[in-house]
Amino acid sequence: MENKSTFFDFAAEVGLTKHIGGIEATQAILKYCHINADSYILDVGCGVGVTPCYIAKNYGCRVVGVDIVEKMVERGRERALKEKVADRVEFRVADAQDLPFEDNLFDAVITESVTAFPEDKQKAVNEYARVTRLGGYVGLNESTWLKYPPPQEMIDWASQEIGSSVSPLTPDEWTALLENAGLHDITTKTSSIDLKDESKAILKRYGFGGFMKVLGRMLKLYFRDPDYQAFVKKVKEEGVTPDNLDVYFGYGLYIGQK
Repeated sequence: MENKSTFFDFAAEVGLTKHIGGIEATQAILKYCHINADSYILDVGCGVGVTPCYIAKNYGCRVVGVDIVEKMVERGRERALKEKVADRVEFRVADAQDLPFEDNLFDAVITESVTAFPEDKQKAVNEYARVTRLGGYVGLNESTWLKYPPPQEMIDWASQEIGSSVSPLTPDEWTALLENAGLHDITTKTSSIDLKDESKAILKRYGFGGFMKVLGRMLKLYFRDPDYQAFVKKVKEEGVTPDNLDVYFGYGLYIGQK
């Protein structure tokens, strides 16, 4: 794990991708994007490949997953082989702000807890729209400030819990990104979060066996990597959940048609 010290590097090493809202949020986005067996889907920021493999298995369509972290892409390919969907799922290293695809290619482009991270969010959403075909959909599941402005402790918690570079937006700001990218018929659905439900959602998404493998990798990484030990210590020290979290912080589904 040499030279790796970011939240996402650690997540890739242990084989974990965390999406707010769980599998239910994923299913809702796919419904709003009208996914079927003939669809060609791009999942931007696919992490370890859980969602692309889920789509391929449950819809039978072709999926491309991209992530900026190479180790995530490697994990995705391993998962596709294990779940026997490698013939329908492709993984590539790519930046959300500079997608290596031609215009008007995909029937839908989706992201889950991804677009809150790029510095230039509008550039990223413009890219999603560019590679979506006319009549296709862009669907985002992203961390959202339900009440604004949030107290500093909420901002600090989000940085610790989700990732240091995260920058959630309000529902109006997320919607504006889609509109500015030329999308129309915007659907917006926001929800608060319950941390206990989020923990259960991870177990549900990975299954008991998969979750135990993640825990095993975490233990091995902890004992061999001082950077990960420091990361875990920081999370424990700063991991106190703020009061009224559900009032200020949640997630939103934002879907627009091209």
